[in-house]
Amino acid sequence: MKFGLCPLSAVPMRSEPSHRSEMVNQMLFGEACSVVDEQDEWVRIRLAHDGYEGWLLRVQLLPLEEDAYQVYCSAQPGMVGDTVELLEHESRATKARVLLAGSYLPGYDAASGRVTLGTQTYFFNGRLAEPARSREELLLQAYLFLNAPYQWGGRSLFGLDCSGFTQMVYRLAGVSLLRDASQQATQGETLSFLEESLPGDLAFFDNDEGRITHVGILVRPDQIIHCSGQVRLDGIDQHGIYNFELRKHTHRLRLIKSVVSLPI
Repeated sequence: MKFGLCPLSAVPMRSEPSHRSEMVNQMLFGEACSVVDEQDEWVRIRLAHDGYEGWLLRVQLLPLEEDAYQVYCSAQPGMVGDTVELLEHESRATKARVLLAGSYLPGYDAASGRVTLGTQTYFFNGRLAEPARSREELLLQAYLFLNAPYQWGGRSLFGLDCSGFTQMVYRLAGVSLLRDASQQATQGETLSFLEESLPGDLAFFDNDEGRITHVGILVRPDQIIHCSGQVRLDGIDQHGIYNFELRKHTHRLRLIKSVVSLPI
């Protein structure tokens, strides 16, 4: 089996090996993967952190030896804490790389700020993400993305979908979520009523077929932050999300889950 690491800010993962195929996810800088299939210029990868699969261009992947992949998976790399940061090359003749919130820093050395990417050495002087110590701190991570535009498959300030938003917020807070809303709905403890929820709990919404298609983060029992058109704050009640601008419910509430045991 082959392995790789993402050397670029954000690489589109597609449902099929074609430029015309939909983007189902993004692989961020510093994320590792195994290669599960190959077709011409394309490789189908499985992300190490959540097992999500998709196709990307072979040239957008930095090859890793199996032993290096195993070391990477067992390590605790640094993580970019701000929405956008720069990774400076040791040689000023080489342009800096743009990093997005939640990107991993492979081989990061805290004392020097050194980051190793293959045979290249970079330096990171930005803010590192730290595990949230309270639900308030988790919500602060969510507010970083306010007004970010919706993009199917996206996971960054420049475009994300509903579950990409919740996954990245929780990652920045030190908690691992699966990728899709329906997958995230399998995690944590189910709550019976909105009134039982605490800030940072997840609310899930279904469609007419009963399939979970949307997720957001509760700010209060009557307010939610979620990505619909953009990352926004809306009302919520036992029926679902209420958009005050449209004066109507836009999403039907299905499930409430508590995933973290943090204090308020």
